Amino acid sequence: MNHKQKLEHFVETSLWTIRFLAIVPVLFGVVSVLGLFILGSAEIISGLSGYMHFKHEETAKIILGGIIGGIDLYLIGIVLMIFSFGIYELFISKIDVGRQNEEIQILEIKSLDQLKDKVLKVIVMVLVVAFFKKVLEMPIATTLDLLYLAISILLIAASSYLLRSKHDMHT
Repeated sequence: MNHKQKLEHFVETSLWTIRFLAIVPVLFGVVSVLGLFILGSAEIISGLSGYMHFKHEETAKIILGGIIGGIDLYLIGIVLMIFSFGIYELFISKIDVGRQNEEIQILEIKSLDQLKDKVLKVIVMVLVVAFFKKVLEMPIATTLDLLYLAISILLIAASSYLLRSKHDMHT
């Protein structure tokens, strides 16, 4: 092996080994998932505790807001979970344990584009849930407010349809 081949081998080995740095975002993603699931559970428990003091319509909004807030945190945790699984499978190794059950393929990632698509779909769901939470807080005083609400719901439905039709074209 001449000097050029040794150098090439060293550089290629180094570059291949550097891929293991991807474990850093995977680990922090997993820690974040755990934290968000705990926070989401606490938010839902806090919202449900309002049932004990249920007195009027305002309390119902608080209860529903807590539950929706918890769901929002769960969905963000799921985004990070999909991201962590995807980065691990793309850069480090396939998850053999996950392949034992052939029926569950939601976390199977084969390319960066597929990872982006899955993360994008969950992010859109997070935005829909966040929108729903804001709608609960929004006072509807005029017909223009109602029109804006209807238009925003129409836009959410259209974006959901476009995401679904893009998915159907690829399958």
